[in-house]
Amino acid sequence: MATVGSGFRGWPETALRFFEGLEADNTKTYWLDHKDMYEREVRSPMQALLADLEAEFGPAHLFRPYRDTRFSADKRPYKTSVAAMVGGFRYVSMSARGLTAGSGIHHMSADQLERYRAAVIAQTSGPALARIASDLGARDVRVHGQDELRTAPRGYPRDHPLADLVRYKGIIAGVTWPPGDWLHTAEAGGRVAELFRRMTPFVDWVASHVGAPDSTRPVRTRP
Repeated sequence: MATVGSGFRGWPETALRFFEGLEADNTKTYWLDHKDMYEREVRSPMQALLADLEAEFGPAHLFRPYRDTRFSADKRPYKTSVAAMVGGFRYVSMSARGLTAGSGIHHMSADQLERYRAAVIAQTSGPALARIASDLGARDVRVHGQDELRTAPRGYPRDHPLADLVRYKGIIAGVTWPPGDWLHTAEAGGRVAELFRRMTPFVDWVASHVGAPDSTRPVRTRP
């Protein structure tokens, strides 16, 4: 499988052990005792992968490892994955459960949602999205919604042929690969790059018909 560059060489087995430990003991004590392991075995390989991906897919943004617990009942302070956005609407993350890559918008803002729904019911852009989703599904990439409504929202026909898509409040496509020996090699980067290329029509549709929230344009934000 093709690799993406010369810097990334995979994550070591200790990266998985770090996250397994963090899931079991999500405390400041564990974090501080293992911070050097995180920097060396988790964060550094991710930075190398992002550097390789940026050349083809655009600027990357590595997310902070700290959770925002202000409005959450879950008060665990640390994320149990390392994740980043790459270019527009693409993302990659690694955890004890493996490697995930995909694209889309998890939670649309009000203006994004309005543009998305209008595009879904439009004569050309709606069927185009349906075809893209079907093509990706045939290649084992699932396109699915987030926070689905039980029925079509008010003002939209419930009998529309794409009513299922209209019900989405977020739309994403992606793959999660369970851990294997490949994760410890450059093949991991190759898998991400090949998936990103495969999803280009989906990324282009989202960028063209939904875009970033009005409050942040022209900067593209994470899903």
